[in-house]
Amino acid sequence: MIDLSVDLGFLRLNNPVITASGTFGYGTEFLPYYELERLGGFIVKGLYYAPRPGNPPPRLAETACGLINAIGLQGIGVERFSSEILPSLKDCGTALIVNVCGESEEEYGRVVEYLDKQDGIAAYEINISCPNINKAGVCPALDPRSTYAIVKLVKNTSKRPVITKLSPNVTDIVEIALSAQEGGSNAVSLVNTFLAMAVDIHSRKPRLANIFGGLSGPAIKPLALRMVYQTAQALSIPVIGLGGIMTAEDAVEFLLAGASAIQVGTANFIEPRAAVKIVQGLHQYCRDNNISHIRDLTGALKV
Repeated sequence: MIDLSVDLGFLRLNNPVITASGTFGYGTEFLPYYELERLGGFIVKGLYYAPRPGNPPPRLAETACGLINAIGLQGIGVERFSSEILPSLKDCGTALIVNVCGESEEEYGRVVEYLDKQDGIAAYEINISCPNINKAGVCPALDPRSTYAIVKLVKNTSKRPVITKLSPNVTDIVEIALSAQEGGSNAVSLVNTFLAMAVDIHSRKPRLANIFGGLSGPAIKPLALRMVYQTAQALSIPVIGLGGIMTAEDAVEFLLAGASAIQVGTANFIEPRAAVKIVQGLHQYCRDNNISHIRDLTGALKV
């Protein structure tokens, strides 16, 4: 028997594969492709308190080995999510995690207060790291004090576990991660997308209306892997790794580097069944290497 389950301390997952916010809609969009219970968990699109239109188009630009997006956290808000989407997900058989957004510390608190009254949510992922809301890419996760303040507020407000999603666009990712841990975060997820841009050489204009966007996909994997390794060495809370994971082999790299679980993002756009294929691949990797418990891979890198 091979045990793919993962215990994060505050949440037990069927397996270490979670789908990343912003790449999996609200979960219901993927029901035609597979049962959600085959995942370790899934994270819904970021929710502000009220509906949000996002940025004007064009909002996507393909690049070598990656995708730049400037969607701008378009969403339906907590009320519509709770009344229209959540009822159909309550018995999904896996961990439903809500990505929480806010224009201010107060809004993060309001979103969590509202969602705390709803059933079926396993945890919150605090999104303080989206690089395409402000044209200059500014976000709270660039500063340890802002990170600490928002995490502390949400933890004091929430009755559920909190995961803090961190930005790679910093000088020292460990410093920011330690601030999230000090604020009371139950885990951190990293990394979000890298601030990037693309240019149309014929029009001589940016290919995104927002000018800047967030780069994701295979191009960022080596950078994300390094940051996960550094962070896992320093923190006492679980690290959830993401950034360019396309295959089971990619996922194993992140686990060995110290991640307790991983998130699959851009791969969902290329292959809707990417996440379940990675689950299958992890099972096969464990079988081929005589590994009984996948949790034994976490932090097993030999250096």
